[in-house]
Amino acid sequence: MPTPPPTPDNFPAGDSGMAAEFRAFDWSTHVLGPMAGWPVVLRVAVNMMLASSFPQCMAWGPQRTLLYNDAYRPMLGHKPAPLGKPIDEVWAEVWPDIRPLLERAYAGEATFVEDLPLVVERHGRPEQAWFTFCYSPVRDERGQVLGMLDTALETTGKMLAEQRLTEAAASLERQVAERTADRNRLWQLSSDLMLVARLDGTVLAVNPAWTQLLGWTEDDTLGTDVMGLVHLEDRQASQHQLQQLAEGHSLHRFDNRMRHRDGSYRWISWTATPGDGVMSAVGRDVTAEREQADALRRTEEMLRHSQKMEAVGQLTGGLAHDFNNLLQGISGSLQLIEKLIERGRHADLGRYLTSARGATRRAATLTHRLLAFSRRQTLAPRPTDLNELVAGMAELIHRSLGPGIEWRHAPAPGLWPTRVDVDQLESALLNLCINARDAMPDGGVLQLALANEHLAQDDTALDLPAGDYVALSVSDTGIGMPAEVVARAFDPFFTTKPIGRGTGLGLSMVYGFARQSGGQVQIDSVPGQGTTVRLLLPRSTEAARPAAAAPMALPQAQPEPTLSGQVLLVEDNAEVRLLVADALHDLGLSLTTAEDGPGALALLQSAQPFDLLISDVGLPGGLNGRQVADAALALRPQLRVLFITGYADNAVLGAADLAAGMDVLVKPFTLEALVARVKGLLSSQLNQR
Repeated sequence: MPTPPPTPDNFPAGDSGMAAEFRAFDWSTHVLGPMAGWPVVLRVAVNMMLASSFPQCMAWGPQRTLLYNDAYRPMLGHKPAPLGKPIDEVWAEVWPDIRPLLERAYAGEATFVEDLPLVVERHGRPEQAWFTFCYSPVRDERGQVLGMLDTALETTGKMLAEQRLTEAAASLERQVAERTADRNRLWQLSSDLMLVARLDGTVLAVNPAWTQLLGWTEDDTLGTDVMGLVHLEDRQASQHQLQQLAEGHSLHRFDNRMRHRDGSYRWISWTATPGDGVMSAVGRDVTAEREQADALRRTEEMLRHSQKMEAVGQLTGGLAHDFNNLLQGISGSLQLIEKLIERGRHADLGRYLTSARGATRRAATLTHRLLAFSRRQTLAPRPTDLNELVAGMAELIHRSLGPGIEWRHAPAPGLWPTRVDVDQLESALLNLCINARDAMPDGGVLQLALANEHLAQDDTALDLPAGDYVALSVSDTGIGMPAEVVARAFDPFFTTKPIGRGTGLGLSMVYGFARQSGGQVQIDSVPGQGTTVRLLLPRSTEAARPAAAAPMALPQAQPEPTLSGQVLLVEDNAEVRLLVADALHDLGLSLTTAEDGPGALALLQSAQPFDLLISDVGLPGGLNGRQVADAALALRPQLRVLFITGYADNAVLGAADLAAGMDVLVKPFTLEALVARVKGLLSSQLNQR
């Protein structure tokens, strides 16, 4: 059924805001009159407009009275009381623009206008807005046009967005144009080589810098393989980099030599990126930098060589001075002994023999200190408790300091054991304490401290790997040292003491001992405020071993016991071989000798029995003493081994402790020491049988 026309009771229909506003409006004084008297066509049109979700307005009658719905109201903004006013009054600011559209609708013509720009005043200020209008005539039942219905959409947001997009596109276009121009300028003007090539190395484009730097024109290079210009020595590495680019990896700072047209080469540092089947590369000429770096490296090598020669000169000068004095003492004593023997004055021989032996001992001490500095001394490390070691040296240190020095020390609770040669550490500690004493001529305080120290990561300043260490520090309140003296303190024969008061080998010996033990030594000193020397030694994973008890001396009245056994002596020095042989014969031992490693090994592989192997470490013939000993023990597990050497490298003897049944004796040694070691080894062998 058709919908009945609205009646005064149901017009306008609905509960929307505008419907209520229509009903509340005083139409009785308006030109349209009360709503009950409105024509049916107007009442139907208003009801349809109010029910629509689209923004709609009407201009009715010759006065063009403005009527509108809820969706249209936001377009009006803050215009005062627009309902019922003539549309040309409400939209006075844009009336010249919309009047033709409205008049065409009143003339019976429907009009559609899209995105019409208008400057409207609806929020107290002019603002640019855009609208899409659809003006339709409203006719009565006779077809006469009585008004106009406008479906209006505000498109301001869309138009502003399109405007921004257009502006952005224009800006992007300008930027692209500018960047293209910049790129072209860079391509033309850059002093760096620029290259576009296929990933197989075929040249597609080069910039003018190729002519400036390498002499090649674009026509010379297009279509050629760029590898043809690479130096032969750099070609393999360059080909590898090209393969990396083909696999999609970028190239950063790769240097190679490129051939100039004149046949010379230039060092070029390349950066390249792959993309779209080609690579783009930029190369900078670093020939001057490479030549400067080479010159600097040569200068540094010359400086290091000069410094090394200076150090060698200082070392040899000190050695010559000290050894000449010692040799003079030995040579002079031997000459006087010879004269006394010729004259039959045997009673006077003793004092010159004592003098010669004393000079020999001092020469041995000097060589030991030099070997300690060079980290080539023979060490016998074992797990050691430094609290116990310091306590055992307390009386000796106290006596060495004298009455003017206060000595402070307390045991460190929970101190880790350290693996170290006890004799060498005791010597180093005593040396440090005496140095501290000499730095306090007017008295002072010497503080000895022990502590555990953990390095969480490798310490490049200390040149030590991460791990656990035991620190032994000796601090004094003496005169201190300036930085330039600290820098040279470990140099051999460098000393600030007066002539005759020091050899300059003490600290160098401590340094070499610490480094050979896997540790480090540091000096912290301020002039006038004292010095601290800190010795770092690696922690031992084994528990500390108690110090060995000193062997009891035999009563002098007892006769020297003889031994029985077969000894193989391997020594390339004839004088040493003769001395050792005489000493062993005096003990009643049977002796077989060899001069090199292969000769000794042949004897060990024979059926001849041997109880003890005495071998020098450094031997001719391709086998050293340790290798001979290892081969011997594989053949004869019960064999005892005594190494005799004046130079024992850890790489030869092994960094670990010597195995049971092995011992080492350092040259020069006394015959009494040799006899004691031989007796000890043979006795232990007899005890195991």
